[in-house]
Formats: sequence, structure tokens, C-alpha cells
Amino acid sequence: MERKFDHQLGDLKQDLLKMGGEVEESIALAMQALLERDDALIEQVISGGRRIDDWEIRIEEACLTLMATQGPVASDLRLLTTMMKINDDLERINDQAVNIAQRAQVLNTMPLLKPLIDIPRMGDLARNMVKDALDAFVRRDVDLAKDVGKRDEQLDGLRDQIFRELITYMHGATGRPDMIDRAIYLILVSRHLERIGDNASNIAENVSYLVDGHIVRHQKEDWWEERGDQSDV
Repeated sequence: MERKFDHQLGDLKQDLLKMGGEVEESIALAMQALLERDDALIEQVISGGRRIDDWEIRIEEACLTLMATQGPVASDLRLLTTMMKINDDLERINDQAVNIAQRAQVLNTMPLLKPLIDIPRMGDLARNMVKDALDAFVRRDVDLAKDVGKRDEQLDGLRDQIFRELITYMHGATGRPDMIDRAIYLILVSRHLERIGDNASNIAENVSYLVDGHIVRHQKEDWWEERGDQSDV
């Protein structure tokens, strides 16, 4: 029975990581759709989003079933709890990727406001944060998880920079409501990317719970600065 449970737990973890790979791809496709003004990619992101929604429900149900039927304790219970939280964050990240695709769908009907420089940087940073948060989960690497959390501040800084620049465009758009609309949609894209970073940080924080048993979500700045190699609880 114990070997069967371990096998089920391993399969569930692999399903979660496959979902994570799909979510990473969704972010990349949404950004590509925005930058290349490709409507076909937009539809791909939106349809993939529905598939990931279904996947998230299946993983949650599987976690709950194992909790209810196998009575896991200690590290196994912590792993299942962590996987449920990561599953939820991945679904929310996917929602943000779909939101970006939907903003791109509207922007593609308008002339390009300006060359996109900082938004692609945000996209790369956000996607790499998701990837590294999942790698930290697989490797139980708290130091990598902390690094992901620190990068969230970089993402916030880029969001603020984009906001200031686009507000300048809006102030100079007297009699050009279409320019204001385009600027607003780009601001929304930057906010969706910032939200992806927040959720990646949540995943990273849950690695600390998995490895050390510490809940750090309300003290994350202090957690980032802690020295590593704490013993497992």
C-alpha cells in the first residue's frame, strides 16, 4: 500500500510539472502573439487556457482524494498541500497569459503605439521566474526559491517604468483617443505580467514550506535575506 501511494504521489507530481510546462508555454505564446501581432497564436493561448483550467481541477481532485483515502502524514502531507497551492498559482498564471492574449487581440486591430522594449523584458523575466520557481520545487532548492522572490522587485520596477512612460504618451494625446486606448491596453499587459511574477513568488514561497515547514508569505522580504541551509523540520 505504501509503495502504491508513493507511485500515485509521484505520478501526481509529474502531472503538476507537465501543467507547469504548459503554463510556461502559454506565457511565451501570449508574448509572441503580442510582439508579432499574430491572431492565430492568440487563439492557441485561449484554447490552451481552457485545457489548463480542466487540468487544474483534475490535479486538485487527485490531491484531495489522496488526502482523504491515504491519510498522509508529515512530509507527504506537506508535499500534497504544497502541490495544491502550486496548482492554484499555475492556473492563475495561465489566466494572466490568456488576459495578455486578449489584450493583444485588441491591440492588433490598432496601429503600433511605440516599439515595445520593456514589456518584452517583463515577459522574459516573468516566464523565467515561473520556470525557476518550479525548478526550485523539484530540487527543493530554497536558495533558488529566494532568488525568484527577489526578482519580483525587478518586475515591479519595470511595471512602474512602463506606466510612467505610457502616461506621458497619454498626456500628449490631445484629440487622439486611440492613443490613449493603446496606452491603456499596454499598461494592462504590464500589470498582467506583474501578476505572473506575484504568483511565481507564491510558488517560490511554498518551496520554503515544503522544505523547512516555514510559512513565509507575510514576511517574504526577511525570508529573502535569510542565510540558506536551514535544517528540515
